[in-house]
Amino acid sequence: MTRMVFKTRLALTALLAGTALVPGIAQAQTAREVELETRLKALEAAVQDLRGELNAARATASTATQPSPVGSPSGQSSATAVASSQTAPHPTAPVGPTAPTALAEAKPTGPGAAPTDGFKVAGTTVKLNGFIKTWASVSRYSGGNIAPESVGRDFYFPSMTPVGGRNEGNSFESHAKQTRIVLATDTPIAGHSLKGLVELDFQVVPGTQGNQRVVSGYNPGLRRAFFTYDNWLFGQEWTTFQYIGALPETTDFIGPSEGSVFVRQAQIRYTRKLSDTLSLSVAAENPETASTNLVSAAVVENADDRLPDVAARLNYKTAFGEFSLAGLARKLTIDTGTLNESATGWGVSFAGKVPLDVSGRSDIRFMVTHGDGIGRYVGLNLAPDAVFAAVPGAELRTPSLTAGFAALKLGWTDKLRSTFIGSVQSIDYPTGGEPIGASASAWSASANLFFSPVKAIDLGVEFRHAERALVDGQVGKMDRGELAARYSF
Repeated sequence: MTRMVFKTRLALTALLAGTALVPGIAQAQTAREVELETRLKALEAAVQDLRGELNAARATASTATQPSPVGSPSGQSSATAVASSQTAPHPTAPVGPTAPTALAEAKPTGPGAAPTDGFKVAGTTVKLNGFIKTWASVSRYSGGNIAPESVGRDFYFPSMTPVGGRNEGNSFESHAKQTRIVLATDTPIAGHSLKGLVELDFQVVPGTQGNQRVVSGYNPGLRRAFFTYDNWLFGQEWTTFQYIGALPETTDFIGPSEGSVFVRQAQIRYTRKLSDTLSLSVAAENPETASTNLVSAAVVENADDRLPDVAARLNYKTAFGEFSLAGLARKLTIDTGTLNESATGWGVSFAGKVPLDVSGRSDIRFMVTHGDGIGRYVGLNLAPDAVFAAVPGAELRTPSLTAGFAALKLGWTDKLRSTFIGSVQSIDYPTGGEPIGASASAWSASANLFFSPVKAIDLGVEFRHAERALVDGQVGKMDRGELAARYSF
């Protein structure tokens, strides 16, 4: 439209100029030459004005078609969680929290990981991302086998390492259940920040999935779902007691499972920046007492809790590393009708990541956790929160645990890297409170090699050895080799 106006005005101007020029040439009079010169100058000025208008119109049109820059109201970056998840989290992020961690838990999308691009719907920026992951393993168990379609076949689950049976040979598994979909939103509101995140995968709903016989169909499961408004977070996210930035890169879904705090759950969290390097988060989170009795090691949920779990975490980040100190307080309750007892649970966890070179290729990551009555928060519930005897007046007892892991990441080149991981958990039951068949300890060691031929693709191979010991001294062992391929989008 602008071009047509310009051409029309230019044609009319030229026509008028031509009409003036012809008589001037024929008459060749001095007065007329002066008049023609004046008209020519006016014509030149008009043409310059038209050129200016056209250039301005072109610039306006070009700006309107450009995407909003990062940091602008319509495309600004925010997040973890994590998720976390993740997860975060994963425990899910959530949301989440920070630099890439485990292969399955990498790129956590949390409160500070809101979309920087995507598309807009009614003033809200929406971004869809995630990854497609394929995983395969060959496992050998010294103490029996793991039940078909169990999550212990899909990734390392310490409490599922068989004990007391016989070696049945190698077991091969492969699936794409850990494929993940993340939907993030960002809605600027009059100087405030409103963000949301929903994260799904197909790994977290054991027992309701399909099978491997025909189409290998699996149900989507909720990992994280929350929104943040300025410093507040509402919804399901990685527990505040966990620091997912410490999780190492691994082909497994988690990696150092027995040594890690690992939970995603509903919560209300408030985060405040205390300085350029220090921040504090405090949250009230969903409670659930996971217990066993003296005659069975099976962990059950009770749904009798009366108060939320309270967690707090200090994050400290500087050029020489990032560190987290977290605390947890719980009120455990079991009410069976004949038994109505409560106990107190508490825990502390210290975690961090320390770079070993300026390029960021190599680092050390670690986590150390100790507490009473916090079994479901650590090691995928390897230990129970509480143990009780099913008789009136029996005291509710809380096992204590100490867990941790350390991981060394070495970046050989821009595309090739390795991580070496050691992880352990030890459980101490009160005297006379050791359930029959309960886990007393577990540990694992693993090493991997990752290759990224292009930025969006990660290929990994990993070997893991794990052992689980029971309170009666029996030990089960697992050796597993893994392959993983992931495309992130």
